[in-house]
Amino acid sequence: MGVDNSLRLDQFANNFRVEVKRLTEDEMEFDMVGIDPAIANAFRRILLAELPTMAIEKVLIANNTSVIQDEVLSHRLGLIPIKVDPRLFDYLSENDKPSEKNTIVFKLHVKCGKKGPRMTVTSDELKWLPSGSELLKASEDSNSSSRAETYTSFTCSQDSLPEFSSNPITVYPDIIVAKLGPGQEIELEAHAVKGVGKTHAKWSPVATCWYRMLPEVVLTQQIEGKTAEVLKKKCPVGVFDIEDLGDGRTRATVAKPRACTLCRECIRDGEEWEKRISLRRVKDHFIFTIESTGALPPEVLFTEAVKILEDKCERVISDLS
Repeated sequence: MGVDNSLRLDQFANNFRVEVKRLTEDEMEFDMVGIDPAIANAFRRILLAELPTMAIEKVLIANNTSVIQDEVLSHRLGLIPIKVDPRLFDYLSENDKPSEKNTIVFKLHVKCGKKGPRMTVTSDELKWLPSGSELLKASEDSNSSSRAETYTSFTCSQDSLPEFSSNPITVYPDIIVAKLGPGQEIELEAHAVKGVGKTHAKWSPVATCWYRMLPEVVLTQQIEGKTAEVLKKKCPVGVFDIEDLGDGRTRATVAKPRACTLCRECIRDGEEWEKRISLRRVKDHFIFTIESTGALPPEVLFTEAVKILEDKCERVISDLS
């Protein structure tokens, strides 16, 4: 087909670059130039499924008289993003006890007055318990004089640790958890642990992550005068503009090719427009967008994804050698 799809390491090293186009607290848009679609998709899959984060895994319900079933309530709590750096925590295995190094404990206790209006419970009501669980385990021996045991084994308070002393652990605010009627009550503890998105979507550190190829809009013929004005009005996202050539002459130009969504509105009315305009995609230029859930900034998520991909490549090389 006359297309060179070969990949050489020296060409990749010389041509590959990353250009950040937009960066906010929770979102980043950047260009990855000079890569194969398979590598671009590898970054996307790593960001979605292989970067760890903290999420609520166990919910201990002491009282729930709301209309929401315990299972549904637990599921809703699990999907609330937790604003904490997961790199500060260890994974909790089956043989480990919940401790200050692998578990975060939150408490939720809300009650709607019997004569009051209906109450909306939001994620703001989740209170961090830096000293661990406050719920006591049921003792099999009623005559035992030993100290009551809770559901965690914290050796120190998490707010005494330097990484949390000035930066308390919080959750994403203003997320509706439940609605209570008069006299209804919810009392529970929620335990968050470290995990990855391929285990469950609640551990995915991004709200979404996607890419698209850079659009390329080429005017194969010069479009002037009233025809240029018609072309400008045809595009819903303002890709085209009018250039003044002097002496009352004007022509159409491609002002914002990046904004093109390839909707084909500009070439929809007849074959003559298809002869004037060519819509293409640059096969090795990808526009990436990362939306973080808040645990880590998007630029940090990208660098962590690069590290994971690098580790994968090193393992493949070692297996081949």
